[in-house]
Amino acid sequence: MWHIEGALGSTSANCMRFWPLIGRIGSPMVFRGFPLENPSADRNRQDVAYEKISAPGSPSMPAIRDDLPRHILPMPDSKHVGITTYDARDPATKYPPITALRPPKGAPNVLILLVDDAGFGSSSVFGGPCHTPNFEKLAKGGLKYTRFHTTALCSPTRAALLTGRNHHSVGMGAITEMATSAPGNNSIRPKEKAALAETMKLNGYSTAQFGKCHEVPYWEVSPVGPFTQWPTGSGFEYFYGFVGGEANQYYPGLYEGTTAVEPPSTPEEGYTLNRDLADHAIKWIRQQKALMPDKPFFTYYAPGATHAPHHVPHEWSDKYKGKFDGGWDQLREETIARQKKLGVISQNSELTRRHDEIPAWDDMPDDLKPVLARQMEIYAGFMEQTDHEIGRLLDSLEDLGILDDTLIYLIVGDNGASAEGTINGCFNEMTTLNGMPAIETVDFLRSKIADFGTPKAYNHYAVGWAHALCAPYQWTKQVASHWGGTRNGTVVHWPNGIKAKGEIRSQFHHVIDVAKTILEVCGLPEPVFVNGIAQAPLEGFSMVPTFNDLKAPEIHDLQYFEMMGNRGLYHQGWTAATKHRTPWKADQPGPFDDDIWELYGPDDWTQTDNLAGQNPAKLAELQRLWLVEATKYNVIPLDDRGFERINPDIAGRPQLISGNSQLLFPGMRVSEACVLTLKNKSHSVTADVVIPDDGANGVIITQGGSVGGWTLYAKDGKLKYCYNFFGIEHYFTEAEAAIPPGAHQLRMEFAYDGGGLAKGGDITLYYDGKAVGKGRVDKSQPMGYSADEACDVGGDTGSPASPDYGPTGNRFNGTINWVQIDIGNDDHDHLITAEDKFNLAMARQ
Repeated sequence: MWHIEGALGSTSANCMRFWPLIGRIGSPMVFRGFPLENPSADRNRQDVAYEKISAPGSPSMPAIRDDLPRHILPMPDSKHVGITTYDARDPATKYPPITALRPPKGAPNVLILLVDDAGFGSSSVFGGPCHTPNFEKLAKGGLKYTRFHTTALCSPTRAALLTGRNHHSVGMGAITEMATSAPGNNSIRPKEKAALAETMKLNGYSTAQFGKCHEVPYWEVSPVGPFTQWPTGSGFEYFYGFVGGEANQYYPGLYEGTTAVEPPSTPEEGYTLNRDLADHAIKWIRQQKALMPDKPFFTYYAPGATHAPHHVPHEWSDKYKGKFDGGWDQLREETIARQKKLGVISQNSELTRRHDEIPAWDDMPDDLKPVLARQMEIYAGFMEQTDHEIGRLLDSLEDLGILDDTLIYLIVGDNGASAEGTINGCFNEMTTLNGMPAIETVDFLRSKIADFGTPKAYNHYAVGWAHALCAPYQWTKQVASHWGGTRNGTVVHWPNGIKAKGEIRSQFHHVIDVAKTILEVCGLPEPVFVNGIAQAPLEGFSMVPTFNDLKAPEIHDLQYFEMMGNRGLYHQGWTAATKHRTPWKADQPGPFDDDIWELYGPDDWTQTDNLAGQNPAKLAELQRLWLVEATKYNVIPLDDRGFERINPDIAGRPQLISGNSQLLFPGMRVSEACVLTLKNKSHSVTADVVIPDDGANGVIITQGGSVGGWTLYAKDGKLKYCYNFFGIEHYFTEAEAAIPPGAHQLRMEFAYDGGGLAKGGDITLYYDGKAVGKGRVDKSQPMGYSADEACDVGGDTGSPASPDYGPTGNRFNGTINWVQIDIGNDDHDHLITAEDKFNLAMARQ
């Protein structure tokens, strides 16, 4: 009859007119069209059976035959053509049976595991100091990719991973909190670039996401949505996790779907988020296989560990006591030696120089070194706990007998290790992010050494440790110009499709390659239409040719990098790089044209020998290529602004809350961005309540938690207000008398002292307009209360903002009709610097 070769075969002339949309440059995958067995009987079908075959030179893969129109999603409903009888008993009554949608026969399960804020030299599977036996076990049964790259920052890497497109191409040039109206930075995923999970779901996969989601536009992170970029609006049928840049591992703000939920237990009962996420993922997969064993799953597991705060029970961190007393310079030397022994870097690799911005271990104060060593012990325990919980998830697949038929990606880091913890590290990172690091003196840090990693802390390690965990490379997270920010060790495991075991692959790859690979392995074409929208092609390259061929040619040989002005380009082994700004410095960098570019050759594994002076022509060639790629993918205009990007009016993005008054209702739990800003100004909080006959107790409204915030509550029948200053000091104001039973309006007024930021104020409490108590707050938090705690009405669902009550059993025992927040005109926010605003935004990534 006929034969077509290309990205798509079809019997339909209507489909053929979309041929220009479906060419895929650089794809190693080919689909061959075949005529249907009975064309005359199926002449109205707009699809064709296809066979998935290997590209020239790639390993053979199982043939997959399918006759569904998978290039159009959702797939068009088939229409009955034939006689319609009057009586169902008539022998001529014939209708095809209803069949459940499934992927092509033989398609495996897919599991993506994404660790947060982990440098190339962090986990033991790639030579790091953190013991990760489950990662190592996975690698022994699969492949280790040693030149796999991310974007250098959280939201961008995740957006690229989940779409198969470059981060600027899907609007995620930086974190969502820094979105502008520019196409490459607006945080809005274009409709013509559908999420991978949507493609998988519409092809018959069960889909679920667990853990961190930081791809929702900032103004849409609220109980009223819209939810189109939440996981359940992006192709995942189930979601359990948090929405934002980081989470308190003991008191996370969790969602199931789009509904806020509370953790199932407390830290005192052994709760950690790492374990909770594994429990939910195991439960979901078991249920999915119990009910639909023939239906494969697509699961994305992103625990939020090992992002700060570094929270882990002592039984994990205590394993590392004394192991880091030699400091970060010694750790780098030890790490590169292990990496060479493992073969995850070339044998002639050199350890890159520690830059002047990063202090030497020997230059740190001797009395601070025990605290610094403890910071690293906490992190190592945190990483090992993460490995353990991922191991439980992997064990559950083995128990179900499906581990070998599951394509697993383990990406150890969505960027390099985080250098956002300051030179000394911190016990409560909110002090630094509020521009007040001096509060945490050496003596203070020493006094808290036993509390690091516990629910009392919100800690982050020092810059030196971040740099060491990116060994042997230069720089860290945020620095997209150099491999320390972008090179993340990756393991691929799929025994049913990968014959090689325990081998290393050194071809260059990027996170955008994952989607392309998954589609090829599962026998699915790139969709031409999704939900009625013509789709742009994926921008990555399949990794399948490397699965069973150690010497497979490098296909992904051109890739740009950019993050807040830090820029780089890889092309056929050569790299050009320019660092524009330093992560832990909030100073405004100079003009882009003043940046100094570096050039590294194909044999320079660690970017050690700068050849810019020796080969200016090659550098100019790569600079020109970078500009071409940057223009193609919406990187231009470059944007390194601080305050301007944080201010919604200047940045050009919507702002959820405005005005001087806000009404809240019982049961609401909303993020800090969903509440009027009460900092550096006078304000009042009024609650309309009904008090029970046996007296009032419990939280009326609270914002923040144990690391900082405020709460208005009743204790022993009296109204009480607590201002929590970074968990260091608590200022209490209590009413003189109990609140009488019945209906009342309760009110707190904060009269700000003025004269600048972080000042104190006088507190007055009222019952029905009558003053019943006065108090004082000596100083306040100028920028933010926390990075992840909520504002709750009727209880405190996170960590407790006041020591007067615990994390549970604190709900208000009366009736709350409404709570109103009003702010005054004495606004000192204009005194907040661009550096302060930038730091606070980066806290959320």
